[in-house]
Parts: sequence; C-alpha cells; structure tokens
Amino acid sequence: MAALSRQRYGSSYQHHQISTLVEHRSESNMREPIATPAAWARVGQALSVAVERFVTVGETIADDHSEVRQGMYEACKEARQAGAAIEHLCEAASEETVADRGAVVRASRALLASVTRVLLLADIVVVKQLLLAKDKVQRSLGRLESVSNFTEFVKAFSQFGAEMVELAHLTGDRQNDLKDERRRAQMAAARQVLERSTMMLLTSSKACLRHPDSVSARENRDTIFCQMRRAMDLIHYVVKDGVLSCSGMQSPTSQNEEWETDRTTVSASIRHLEHLVELCRLTDHEIPHRSDNNTGSQIGPALDALLERSHDFTDSPYTSHEHRQKILVLLDSLADRVSHLIEAYEMCATDIDADVDSVLEATRALWLQLWRCTADQAGELTSLIATGRDAIHAMRSSPQQHTSPTSRRPDQTFHDCIEHTLEICKLVRHVALTESLQVAARFAETNLRVYGPQVVTAWRTLQEVPQSQIAAENLEVFSDMYQWLASDVTTTAREVLENSSGHRQSSDKQVYLSLPRPGKHGTTSKPLKAVRLDSEEQAKIAKSGLEMKMISSEMDAETEKWQEAGAAAMEENNDIVKRAKNMSAMAFSMYQFTRGEGSLKTTQDLFTQAEYFAEEANRLYKVVRQFSYQVPGGANKKELLENLDRVPTFVQQLQFTVKDPTVGKAATFIKVDNVIQETKNLMNVISKVVTQCFECASKYKLELGGPAEVAGAGAGAGGSMGCSGGGNGSGMGGGGGGGEGSL
Repeated sequence: MAALSRQRYGSSYQHHQISTLVEHRSESNMREPIATPAAWARVGQALSVAVERFVTVGETIADDHSEVRQGMYEACKEARQAGAAIEHLCEAASEETVADRGAVVRASRALLASVTRVLLLADIVVVKQLLLAKDKVQRSLGRLESVSNFTEFVKAFSQFGAEMVELAHLTGDRQNDLKDERRRAQMAAARQVLERSTMMLLTSSKACLRHPDSVSARENRDTIFCQMRRAMDLIHYVVKDGVLSCSGMQSPTSQNEEWETDRTTVSASIRHLEHLVELCRLTDHEIPHRSDNNTGSQIGPALDALLERSHDFTDSPYTSHEHRQKILVLLDSLADRVSHLIEAYEMCATDIDADVDSVLEATRALWLQLWRCTADQAGELTSLIATGRDAIHAMRSSPQQHTSPTSRRPDQTFHDCIEHTLEICKLVRHVALTESLQVAARFAETNLRVYGPQVVTAWRTLQEVPQSQIAAENLEVFSDMYQWLASDVTTTAREVLENSSGHRQSSDKQVYLSLPRPGKHGTTSKPLKAVRLDSEEQAKIAKSGLEMKMISSEMDAETEKWQEAGAAAMEENNDIVKRAKNMSAMAFSMYQFTRGEGSLKTTQDLFTQAEYFAEEANRLYKVVRQFSYQVPGGANKKELLENLDRVPTFVQQLQFTVKDPTVGKAATFIKVDNVIQETKNLMNVISKVVTQCFECASKYKLELGGPAEVAGAGAGAGGSMGCSGGGNGSGMGGGGGGGEGSL
C-alpha cells in the first residue's frame, strides 16, 4: 500500500511536468517566450527522474505479484523509454523553438498511456489484497457463528478482531482513493456498519452462549451476523464497481436494487422531467422532424414516475392534511401543463417556450412544497428521539414490570417512534440533491429499520432472565446503537435540508440539479470566479459547440437505431447504453452553454460539467474494456481496441485543461474554448467506440451486459463516493479515514 501511494504521488508529479511541457508552446504564441534552453533541459531531467522513481516502484510491485508481473514490466519499460525520449527532446530545444514539438507531444502521450497502465495493474493488486482480507473476515464470522463454548469463542473472536483491523486499513485507503461520490459514500456506510456491529456481536454472542434456549438472544446475534455479511458484500460491490458478491443473505438482484434505489428519488425524477422539457425548446431547424423525435413520448413516462414517487409524501400517515392537499393540487397542475406541452410539441408548434416555462414553474412550485413537507416532519425528530430514549430507559430500569391494561407498554411506544422516524428518513432521501446525501439517508433508514427493533428483542431476553448480567449488558449495547442511529438520522436530515433549502428559491443562488455543488467537485481547491460569456464570446465558440452537438446527435441516433431494431443487448439498464446517453446529455448541455441557453450559466458550471464528463468517460472505458473480452479476435476487435485505447489520453487531456488555473477574462475565455475542443475530441472517439460495440454485439450475438467487473475498478476517475456513512463521517478505522482501525 505504501508503494502504491508513492507511485500515485509520482504519477501526479509527472502529469504536472508533462502538462507544463506540452502547454508551454501554445501559451508562448500569445506572449514573448520566457523559457530558456536550460529551463527546458531542467524540465526534461526532472521528468526523467520522476519516471525512474515511478517505474522502480512498479517493478517492485511486479516482483512480488506474479499475476501482473509481465504486464507491469512491459508498462514500466514503455514509461522509461518515453521519459528518456522527452528528456532527449528537451535537451535538443533551441532558444526559439522546440526541436520537434510533435515528437514531444507524442512522447508525452505515450508516457501518460504507460503510466495509466501501470496504475491500473497496481490497482489490481490492491483490489486483490482487499478482497482477500474481506474473505478472511467472512470466514472468521463463520467460525464465530459455529462455536459452542466460551473458550472457542474467545479464541475465534481474537482472530476476528485482528483481521477486522487489517480490513479497516485497506477499506479506509480505498475509500480515500475512490473518485465517485456515490461509491465513496457506500464504502463509508459499509465500514461504519462493521465498526458499530462488532461490539454488538460480542455481547449478543455471549448472551446466546450463556442462554442457548433463548429465541430472542439468538435473533439478536443472527441479525448482527446478517448485517455484517451484507456490509462486506457492499464492500465487494463498491470495490468491483457494481459487481455483486454471491455470499449475501439476499439474492444479488435484491441487494443491487436496494443499494441503487437512491437514484429513484423525487429530486431525480424532477431533474429528469425538466431535462426532457428543456429539450422541447429545440427549433425545427435543430430537429427537422420533431414528430419523429421521441422526446415527447418520454415526457409522459417521466411524469408518471414523478407522480408515483410523490406518493411517499401523500400516502404517509404523518403528512399533515394541509401539506397533502397542496401537494395533490400541484401534482394535478403539473400533469395538466405537461399534457398541454406534449400536445403543442407533437403538433410542431413553432413557439412553445411559454409552455416549457409553465411546466418548469410547476416543477419548482412542487419541489418547494415537498421540501416544506419534509422540513415540517424533520422538525419532529428531536421529540421523537427523546421519546424513544425515555422508552428505552423504562425498559432498562424495569425489565420485570407488568403494566396495567390502561397503560402503554414501553416497547410499543418505542416501536411507534421508530416507524415515524423511518417515514421521515424516506422523505429526507427524496429531497437529497447529492448522491452522498442520498446514500447517507438510505443507510440511516436501513440501519434504523434493522437495528432499532433489536433493542426490544434484547429487552425480551432480559425479561426472560432478569438476573443475567450478560443480558443486561447486551441491552445496554443495543441501546447505545439506537443513540448512534438517532444521531445519524438527525445529522443527515439537517445536512440534506440545508443543502437543498436554497434550491429554486432564489435565481441568484440557484443550485442546479445536473451539477455538483460548488466546492465539492470544483476544478481547483479555491473555486474560480464564475463569469458569464458575452454575446461576442459565445459567437466565437459557437462553431465548436455546434460540432459537439452534431457528434452528440450522431451517437443518440445510433443508440435509437439499435433500440428500434430491437437488439436484445440494448436494454435500458445496459451500462454501455446508459453511460453513452449520460455523456451525450452532458455534451448537449455544454453545447447549450455556447448558445447562452440551458442549465449551465457560468464558466465554472461548464468546467464542472466537463469534469463530470471526463469521469463518465472513464466509467464507460472500463465497461467497454470488459465487453471487449467477449469479442472474438479479428478486424472488429482490433478496430474497437484501437479506438478504446485512445480514450484515457483524451480523458487526461480534458482533465488537465479543466484544472489549469486562469486569471483574467481573456484567459478564462481561452480555457472555455479549450475545454469545448477537448470535450468534442473525447466525444468523437467515444462515439466511435460505442458504435463499434453495437456492431460487435450484433455481429457476434453478444450481450453488452450490466455493470462491468473490472479489476482495479477504482483506478480511473470512475469508481467513488463522498464519505457520509451516517452523517458524521465516522467509519471503521476513523472518520473517512485509512488510519488505525478502531475495532
């Protein structure tokens, strides 16, 4: 792990050196040259030294791991050769110009490609180590579950603890390495479950061993085992970027649906509907046969999905009559306006801007009302949690008390508190705007649903054996877990409501659903000042924007053609199709920016969208790489791989461009133009890759498949999650961390 960390640091340094080298000449066209031959030579020498250090670490990893040895040696050799070539070219530079700038660029790209390959191979090793550690913990859980006496239990639990500490280290490092916000949050949630469950596993196992005939004690223990195994399956799922382990208590399909349902929220439905409605603004020139376009046919199902998910608000027994009536009225109004828009769109009306604005106004009003309903119910959390604590206190202090028929049992009161809290969690998840907060709300709800009732189960064990110190200790530990879960729910609800409170309430402080929040995924540690382009600047980049739109339209047309043909592999849940559509939608929003339209209002919005675009391209690269293994050798496979191998280079070029700091309006405009150009180049190669995938799938009768099982799934910019576990950032081994395990 330490070797890999040094390797990544060296890779970052090389990226900086290469970027400096390649970009210098384009900048020098606009100002006097400031670099001397000695400066060029120093850059080449520094880069060569960094490459040598980097490949030395790579070769050390290869020596210790036979599964990547050959590929790692080859990649290190290529990196060393490219570094030496760059050093030689830098030394040959004269005062006026670089001896052969084209050769420098080619060598730089070769170096970046080989560095990327080294990192991917190193990541295979990391993934293998992590999964082996997870498997060891699972085997230890199996031994703990089968012990029949205290002596065996103590020995097995000691080994289990040591293995959990190792897993804490590895998962903490992996969590920090993940780039995808969703995956990082899922990893944090899984680690948190394992950490908190360990103490409950100890006391529940002791209670079960001391009282083997107690059904409630066994239920406590079995619940802990089940949740810990599910947490480790989630770790496997995150590490493999969406590939499920088969060891879970549920079916893989059921687990996948549970972990990914955070996407099926009201906020996601509103975002999807608004995107489709915005597409209706296209003129007849942009869509020659509007009646043949499927945008209008997609709006109806999108509205139906929104109406269905809004039922969680209107059907909740805790929603006030006033809120329920307002939501129903707004839903009816939205349905009427959407119906009018679809009718105008299908009739090819020349100006439907008023209808589009009317629908968007209705979605804004609906969102605000749903947020108010959620905030209203979340305001009751404090009293609910206090009531739950009082009920637990009553259970702990009077395990033998027999209440009269007229008095309310504490377990019934506690059950009602949990049910109400779970309803609030559901609404909070619906209004969460970021994926990390959606994951936090989902797991806060899931953990409370599973572990909350176990407090009552532990109390029943104590009722059966009121003099048992172990049973009393077990109830105390489960009570502490309820306190943690209640804190998670409160913290998550507060963060979600604060994050979404300004949404659509002020046009000056609008938070766009299609973009990450400022400061979370900014292109620099200090966000640039967001500026708008004037009409003259928009005119200058309009040509590049139009070219990008044409490429995007071609990919959309290709996807639709295959869907209309009824290709079996072209299902909606297919990852290649999904990623391609996501990238097409992002490219289209960037095209709209060049016209002064759409949701991207400022240059910072554009840069952030470009960063997302690059990350999505990395995810698509991994999925297609896995698909390519199915393609038989031949011309089709060769052509597919040739274009696919170009993707990482274009991704890196776009990322470098986005992260390049600028000062002043002129420099910002140049950066905007470069970002559009790099996005267009990446979109062009992606379009070719996707088309070739479809052709191979048709020719060889292959299934494009679901999420790809790519070893080293987090090596690119595609595998991650914003740490949120339960809202407080705590996780196994420390908050967000990779520090010492705390088990």
